[in-house]
Amino acid sequence: MPKKGKVYINEPWCKGCEICANFCPKKILGLRGDGKMEVKDPENCIACNQCVLRCPDYAIKVEVIENND
Repeated sequence: MPKKGKVYINEPWCKGCEICANFCPKKILGLRGDGKMEVKDPENCIACNQCVLRCPDYAIKVEVIENND
């Protein structure tokens, strides 16, 4: 079974650089109107952690969700 993840963004730390969105293979992240990132498609997160690894401000955390199917 593929991994699933839940993405958390620490909004005060996010500067809206979009690096996380550019490296996301599932394109689940996007910019809000106020210039901060948001999770636009949380169901498709595969917990690859590319966003966590690339965020220069350590503003993103991914929690791996166990799949009990």
